[in-house]
Amino acid sequence: MFDPNDVADAADLGIDPQRLSELLDRAGRDVDSGLLPSCQLAVARHGRLAAFHTFGDATNETRYVIFSCTKALVAAAAWMVMAEGRLDPAAKVADVIPEFATNGKDVVTIEQVMLHTAGFPYAPMAPALWNDRAARVARFADWRLNWEPGTAFEYHATSAHWVLAELIDRQTGQDYRAFIHERIALPLGLPRLRVGLPLDEQRDIAPLATVGEPASPDEIPLTEVTDHALLEFNSPDARRAGVPGGGGVTRAAELALFYQGLLTNPGNLWDPDVLADATGNVRNVFPDPWFRSPANRTLGLVVAGDDGYAHMRMNFGRTVSARAFGHAGAGGQIAWADPASGLSFCYFTNGLDAHVLRQARRGLALSSRAAVLCS
Repeated sequence: MFDPNDVADAADLGIDPQRLSELLDRAGRDVDSGLLPSCQLAVARHGRLAAFHTFGDATNETRYVIFSCTKALVAAAAWMVMAEGRLDPAAKVADVIPEFATNGKDVVTIEQVMLHTAGFPYAPMAPALWNDRAARVARFADWRLNWEPGTAFEYHATSAHWVLAELIDRQTGQDYRAFIHERIALPLGLPRLRVGLPLDEQRDIAPLATVGEPASPDEIPLTEVTDHALLEFNSPDARRAGVPGGGGVTRAAELALFYQGLLTNPGNLWDPDVLADATGNVRNVFPDPWFRSPANRTLGLVVAGDDGYAHMRMNFGRTVSARAFGHAGAGGQIAWADPASGLSFCYFTNGLDAHVLRQARRGLALSSRAAVLCS
């Protein structure tokens, strides 16, 4: 069990104090300049926090919307259901959710959903449906394929995880949000690691705000992850919904320790074989349509890899090992662990930088500094 309020002496965990100072200076730079309203980061190793700092208009008690970093939590729940024999990656989604078997989607497998090769990257789920399970399931029937499942990779920003959440619900008889809380967060000692927050528990969440001027239009990929969509998570109802592809709310300390859990598997919380597969077995190397680099996806995570493209994958930076795994989030959120060093690193901000290239450079600088803290 981890303690997110216990920060060890960094040197006792093998962290270089000077390099840690340089990481903190870089994290605070964009807040000090007035660009970002706040940010928060945490570094952990050997099951303990080595650093936990918040900059700007926030405190260490402040929680952040973590966007697609949430996907790792939902995947981690799915791994448990797999280990119990109730979810088979090779099975068809429609075998569990018959309502999904329309418009050619009857061939889609659970593995394809988890690898973002399922063929429905833009399938819509309007915010008005987020808190209505029956309406969400009914919406599945309307979805159509953009391409043949299993033939390509394209990031399913939200659609795949609505399906994965319903699979967890049906195979466990428990709401996926409660499953994550009771089967993952509480056993790890991380009660503030949440997907879905009741309305009366939404205090101390950093409000999201757009900042900066955008890059030129030809530099910006066209996706459903727009500022308008991200700002929806300032809504109490959106936070209550626990959008499985991007609605988690927590502190950097909690998520860094969750990744320590994936590194150390305390009490065999996950089946060791399933966990090893999920954190290390790359099943999807289709090219990313934007970056033209292999996707390097496992069942729920991304692996840095040794092909020279790690810095283009999920804010890994340039100095992590090839075995590093994680899942970043929109707005510049960072979350990864590196088995080679035992480090985990998380960074959150509530400033949605309109200049996506500057945001990417920030992530590159932060992760590159974090990954060498104990070299």
